Amino acid sequence: MLRGTSFFRLLSSFLIAAVCLAGVAFAANPTQNPAPPILPKQFAGWQMEGSPETSKNAAAADPTDAALLNEYGFTDFATATYHSDDGRTLKIRAARFADASGAFGAYTFYLRPEMAREEIGDQGASLGKRVLFYRGSIVVDAVFSQMSVMSAAVLRELAGVLPMPAGNAGNLPPILAYMPHHGYKANSEKYAEGPLGLGAIGSPVDADLVDFSSSPEVTLGQYSTPGGEATLMLIEYPTPALAAEHLRRIDLAHHAAQPPAGVSAVENVGPFFDKRTGPIIAIAAGPLSASDAQALLGAVNYEASVTWNQNTYFDKKNNIANLLFNIILLCIIVGAISLAAGVAFGGVRILLRRYFPGRLFGDADRTEFIALHLEDGMADGPASSGGSTKSSVHP
Repeated sequence: MLRGTSFFRLLSSFLIAAVCLAGVAFAANPTQNPAPPILPKQFAGWQMEGSPETSKNAAAADPTDAALLNEYGFTDFATATYHSDDGRTLKIRAARFADASGAFGAYTFYLRPEMAREEIGDQGASLGKRVLFYRGSIVVDAVFSQMSVMSAAVLRELAGVLPMPAGNAGNLPPILAYMPHHGYKANSEKYAEGPLGLGAIGSPVDADLVDFSSSPEVTLGQYSTPGGEATLMLIEYPTPALAAEHLRRIDLAHHAAQPPAGVSAVENVGPFFDKRTGPIIAIAAGPLSASDAQALLGAVNYEASVTWNQNTYFDKKNNIANLLFNIILLCIIVGAISLAAGVAFGGVRILLRRYFPGRLFGDADRTEFIALHLEDGMADGPASSGGSTKSSVHP
């Protein structure tokens, strides 16, 4: 009997441990739901005509610059035509990216200096009947058949129903906060995540000097100075040591008559000034004097800080409510499987006793248990029993 009982106890312990491990893995990594549709069927009184055209190919969104969109983290694209009760139409083209950084970079790529700023989504601009804006990780290009005084309000409502990315994917790059405001020319800020983006924004240094293998973040803007329009470029590296090393390479390329092999020269940018502040390299280039460059670069100062800016209320992965739900679900699953294992364990014992009596559990007619005969001691009294309790094993 001991051999059979030990075997089934070991089997039950193994099953329960396996279930617990699987449940913990389930609670820690809940099933990821597919991305929701980009465009709604209706909003602000506008109805979608038919079904939207969707694609995961960046060429469907922009055949000319598909590679650049992929560099920004393009994931999918949707386009649809909406109509209102007054007969107007609205053509919407929306591209979704892996995070808000990619959406911001794509938005700045399509942004034109002549566009007027609009308070739509996270940032928007318009030109004639066309409105461009981004919200979270989605860039929207909207074209009205006819504009009205409510057109901006309509798109603000659309921006409010667009699906938002979860967790840190909704945060913009921290380097954007270091761009000075004084002298900034509207709609001139650009953001690059790779060599294609860097080449598209008019960078004063080449991609090999920036070295995207070191995971830098690059932003660039145009500024008005007494000497004319200048370019301010910020490159943020993961560590100050990396920034110092890349600044040395940039200075070497700028000042050396013949840069070493593998280092590109900095050419045709006019006056060129740079500095490092923490992990950020700031470069000022263009028709500006040394004092103007010093004033522009002096507005960029890195301040190390530790902040918690992640809103986990809608984050399915890190939300505490979601964690508690999965823990409760885990307890229910473990309890149900433990109950089933107990029933199965008892059923197997009964079947084995019935069909294999005496082989695993000994004589099926004998039942071993431990009994405490307290009534004998109570009948004899304390004196006769001596306060002792008898225990015996009865068949």
